[in-house]
Amino acid sequence: MNRFLPLCKLSVLTLAALTLLACTEAPPPKQETPAPIVQGNQLRFPAGHPQLTLLTLTAAAPAKPIAIELPSKLVWNEERTQRIYPAFAGRVMAIKADVGQSVSIGRLLAQLASPDFGQAQSETAKAQADMHLTQKAQQRQRELFEAGIVAKKDLEQADADAARAQAEVERAQARTRLYGSATGVNQQLALSASINGVVVERNLNPGQEVRPDQSGPGVPALFVVTDPGSLWIQIDARESEIGTVRPGASFELVVPTLPGQKFEGRVITASDFIDPATRTIKIRGVIANPKRLLKAEMLATARFDRIFEATQVVVPATAVMLRGSRHSVFVQTRTGEFEPREVELAYEGAKQVVIASGLQAGEQVVSDNALLLARLLRLAQDESKAPDTKTAPTKTEQK
Repeated sequence: MNRFLPLCKLSVLTLAALTLLACTEAPPPKQETPAPIVQGNQLRFPAGHPQLTLLTLTAAAPAKPIAIELPSKLVWNEERTQRIYPAFAGRVMAIKADVGQSVSIGRLLAQLASPDFGQAQSETAKAQADMHLTQKAQQRQRELFEAGIVAKKDLEQADADAARAQAEVERAQARTRLYGSATGVNQQLALSASINGVVVERNLNPGQEVRPDQSGPGVPALFVVTDPGSLWIQIDARESEIGTVRPGASFELVVPTLPGQKFEGRVITASDFIDPATRTIKIRGVIANPKRLLKAEMLATARFDRIFEATQVVVPATAVMLRGSRHSVFVQTRTGEFEPREVELAYEGAKQVVIASGLQAGEQVVSDNALLLARLLRLAQDESKAPDTKTAPTKTEQK
């Protein structure tokens, strides 16, 4: 009797468990979210679809002038700058000007002892002696011709010799006068300023040996004299800014080291080629600097105002998608209905894009998660084009 007791207890527990499972209600099945419907090129979402909350809509607004900021650098105005190199080899004997000093035309900057320049002075002196000799011969031939002793051709030859000697003297004197001495032989080569300005660079020391071959690109000039009241500004413009940075266009210069200061400039030249290394266009502008607050080699930002046509609209940059070489946006035609639309861009910025055609002001575009919407549309179109895998039942199955 006792060996059947555990078996009876097990049967009771099993019965209780089965009764408990029978009384417990099964959870209702989860309702699946209806998929969006594709109709032609449109994607429709049922009302209250959870994916609609992921989409942000922005109305296309009429395009207003946009401030375009381009990197730039200030440099000396080369039209008002003189870079002085030695015309003859020599040794620096005296320095008459230093950085920061104002100089005028003809001001002596440095004195060099130059045997080569002495040779040029000697040639000038010889040319003067030859001229005096030919002038005397000319006068003598004229007297003889008037006395009927020599032919006229002898007088004409003497006149030609005198004219050639006079021209050689003027050439030699102009050469030596350019460097400080038109007469005499003293071998003193003068480095002088030929413009009014300020010495902004000096690259020579007393006793230094200089040569005329120490000049050209990459070699510093002995002196740099410039007028800092006007500076050039070098601007790197993108290809899309060709129409904005034309010669004559005005811009505002913003310098980080001069907060609150604004300077007005003007574009004077624009290169006709694109730099292959940076893919930018080199622009040159000029800017007035009467207070001399701006310095050469300063980094700044040139700010242009780009004006668009009345029919063009602006949308966030995140709303525009690029596929191949074509741009498109998703437009909401009705509530919950979206369609892709191809557009042409007039300006592409980091935050905003101006659309030239394909979109009108007031139309709602998807500005966030547009790529998600494109993926849903592609999946829905692929699913609608897939062949039906269900086959009709055979006669055997019908029986």
